[in-house]
Amino acid sequence: MTLFVLFGALLGLLMGGLFGLFLGGLLGYGLGHFMLEVLFPRGLGRIREQFLDSTFAVMGAVCKADGRISREEIRVAEQFFDTLGLSPDQRRAAQAAFNRGKSEGFDLYAEVLALRAVVGNNRSLLQLFLHVQLSAIAADGMVDDSEHRMLLRIARGLGLSEADVERLEAGLRGTAHNSESPERGIQDAYATLGVSPAAGDAEIKKAYRRLMSRHHPDKMAARGMPENMRPVAEERVREIRQAYDSIVQHRSRRRAA
Repeated sequence: MTLFVLFGALLGLLMGGLFGLFLGGLLGYGLGHFMLEVLFPRGLGRIREQFLDSTFAVMGAVCKADGRISREEIRVAEQFFDTLGLSPDQRRAAQAAFNRGKSEGFDLYAEVLALRAVVGNNRSLLQLFLHVQLSAIAADGMVDDSEHRMLLRIARGLGLSEADVERLEAGLRGTAHNSESPERGIQDAYATLGVSPAAGDAEIKKAYRRLMSRHHPDKMAARGMPENMRPVAEERVREIRQAYDSIVQHRSRRRAA
């Protein structure tokens, strides 16, 4: 709150002298109050804390969706601990949350609703959460029907759609299909950007820029993304960029043919 007041007061002083100082401080206080009490009613710290706890609790549940947790899925969960640079205390908390999520009687829907209650309607942050869960599920090289159904349940609880799940799945498949099946790879590239193959170049570029802006790690951090999650956000940005580059290259080759 203090930062908003000081910034508003300084800006007001530069533009309107002493009266501007007073008015700017007042407006800064109002803006800070709106952001912290209305947009983020429990504060950014609460968002970050809940995001990390729910991430690993839900990860434990989705890894058990097919009836068992494979060694590969456990390895990926532990790899997430390393990738996110968790402190010893955070690592212990993440392990406890993962065990809570895979235990009998875990209420997945209640956990998802608790996260949404804190995060609000920040779609980019909610999509990042879903991206983490998808990465964990796909650790064994496949997403079976039971795991896909659970992803859809999580998405609906977060206020996201089946199309959101499909775009994330397409982005995760992108690299493999670009090398193994170019035709499927280009289909996934369009799906990742959420555009039709019939879309014009301008529409595709607009969709790409919009997604890059929404998922920029700095913007997401300002809205409550834990700093530990930056590597995951950066990976999501790489998927979006790769999809756009694949489409541009595919269209260039087709026009040159």
